[in-house]
Amino acid sequence: MCNNCGCNITNGARLLLKQGAIRSIRPLKPALPHTVKVLQNLLQENDRQAAANAELFAARGTVVFNLMSSPGSGKTALLEATIEALAARGLRIGVIEGDLETENDAVRLRRKGVPVVQITTGMACHLDARMIDAAYKQLPDEPLDILFIENVGNLVCPASFALGQGYDVVLLSVPEGDDKPEKYPVMFRMANKVLMTKIDLLPYFDDFSPRRVREHINRLGNRGEVLALSAKTGQGMEQWLDWLAAPLAGR
Repeated sequence: MCNNCGCNITNGARLLLKQGAIRSIRPLKPALPHTVKVLQNLLQENDRQAAANAELFAARGTVVFNLMSSPGSGKTALLEATIEALAARGLRIGVIEGDLETENDAVRLRRKGVPVVQITTGMACHLDARMIDAAYKQLPDEPLDILFIENVGNLVCPASFALGQGYDVVLLSVPEGDDKPEKYPVMFRMANKVLMTKIDLLPYFDDFSPRRVREHINRLGNRGEVLALSAKTGQGMEQWLDWLAAPLAGR
């Protein structure tokens, strides 16, 4: 969490301040004991709300996937292709979309015929559990099989905030380079699934090595399968779709 990007002053944190649950938020200069205590309290409150979110999702039979990546990795394009394919399988999909500003991505996804709620965070570079709670209540009151949360584009802060999700998915696009797991280990270490996206561009980025990506992630202790796919060409999409649908098997 940092003071410059505003991630310690989300709307949820402001509400806690107003209610008196958290007394103050100071700029993060040297890590003063009071500052550390405040941030710990914020995370504890976030975790409490995330647990409540998870309980509600489970009660409604909704599997929740939190998509995280740097900006431009292809989250929205992947969701467009994924929504079409899952709808063809008869699954009911909803989306919570997070960005600092604009509803551009939400507009794109609504064209696929699914309910989408946009969260604009202003300065905050991540979503938090209170934001998800408020957004979820704006979705139509009908059962969903899968809820996608498209988190704010950022490879750091979103990894620190539980939302009530069942699975964390991290995207790494070919143009970004294959060293991102080394540079941003926390997010890649905790991911339930890592997707190498835009692999149709591999011929134009011959310095990107899928093998090195897998090696980096394995060194972090994440032994999960890394999928390589392209939302544009469809390569690797069936494996991705099968993984998404697996938690729904037998219902």
